[in-house]
Amino acid sequence: MERLRSQGIDDLAVLHAFDVVPRHLFVPEALQLRAYEDAPLPIGFGQTISQPSMHARVLQGLELKPTDRVLEVGTGSGFQTALLAQLSAQVYSIERIAELARRARFVLDALGPLRVALRVGDGSVGWRRYAPFDAIVVSAAVVEVPAALREQLVVGGRLVAPVGTGTEQRLMRLRRTPTGEVVEDLGPARFLPLVPRATSEEAG
Repeated sequence: MERLRSQGIDDLAVLHAFDVVPRHLFVPEALQLRAYEDAPLPIGFGQTISQPSMHARVLQGLELKPTDRVLEVGTGSGFQTALLAQLSAQVYSIERIAELARRARFVLDALGPLRVALRVGDGSVGWRRYAPFDAIVVSAAVVEVPAALREQLVVGGRLVAPVGTGTEQRLMRLRRTPTGEVVEDLGPARFLPLVPRATSEEAG
């Protein structure tokens, strides 16, 4: 945890979440010895699990409260999902790749009862059935935040997403206020692009 502290992570709840969620369970067995390196690791299907410092920056930027309901776009390995579950009341997570969703569900279930609803679908359209959300995290780069996600954020809610093109983006926080949106730059980021599913599911 000292490494995260040295990188500006001072939210005690976020640091505690990293203490209690075993990252090695969320990476392929062949890479488990590298699970705690501060580096992204491949998880199959051309996808990666982000480095711990990036997860920590995203989580700190969300400013989560224990009563928050969170939408996660891009379950991936499920590691960030488990961290979110430690920091909030309920997590709704969407993954476009069915096999990744299945693997993530298996590990999350093995960790014990977590308040996580997981579905396979197009995360760019959100999950209207359970909207609005106190916080939304997008785990893939977007050129701009999809309107559907902005609409599913409560007044006072926060959305964190990497915004930009190419291999480098800016990690942006959008805060919805009674009079509009406030956008803040949280620093550089590097994520794979958000790809809608070929057969997009309804957001319901």
